Amino acid sequence: MRDLEQKEDNFSGNLLVARPSLLDPNFCRTVILLSMHSPDEGAMGVILNRPTGKTIGEHNKEFQFSPISETPVYQGGPVGTEQFMLAAWRWPSQVNAFELHFGVTQDKLGELKTKYSDLEARCFVGHSGWSPQQLEKEIQHQAWMVSTMRLDLLCQHQGVDLWKKVACDLNPDLRIEVEAPDDPSRN
Repeated sequence: MRDLEQKEDNFSGNLLVARPSLLDPNFCRTVILLSMHSPDEGAMGVILNRPTGKTIGEHNKEFQFSPISETPVYQGGPVGTEQFMLAAWRWPSQVNAFELHFGVTQDKLGELKTKYSDLEARCFVGHSGWSPQQLEKEIQHQAWMVSTMRLDLLCQHQGVDLWKKVACDLNPDLRIEVEAPDDPSRN
């Protein structure tokens, strides 16, 4: 986990991981890819672990015969839920880095999919956002943890399992809370 006391840090491209104590239904057990972060401008990202089970072609008939029709749709967050955002990423092996394309057009996504066979593409309905200094305060109040993006996480884990894996990797002491059932009375 990164040192979060440094106000000049820019967490863009990193993962924001909800702590087990974060019970807000919008963010409970979520992993968010921060596409933009600045203490002076705020932050924006999308939830990576809430798949809708639909493709963009199923979700919106306008895309049914599009080259991006099979792109999976995820609930991106509680803001702007009438809009969708397209994002794609890859890990170029020759540079060992994370390459993020966020907020691309459908034409650009089609080009990227043609160009890169290792491209991961997703459509997000809505997004998550924070005003200036809001995210920093939430991190200080222990609502979130920050993690670097890792290829193995998104390839091997989905849904709540992704959250459990990242949260326990960041802080193994959270395992009991992470593995607790949503409703303890049904244990």
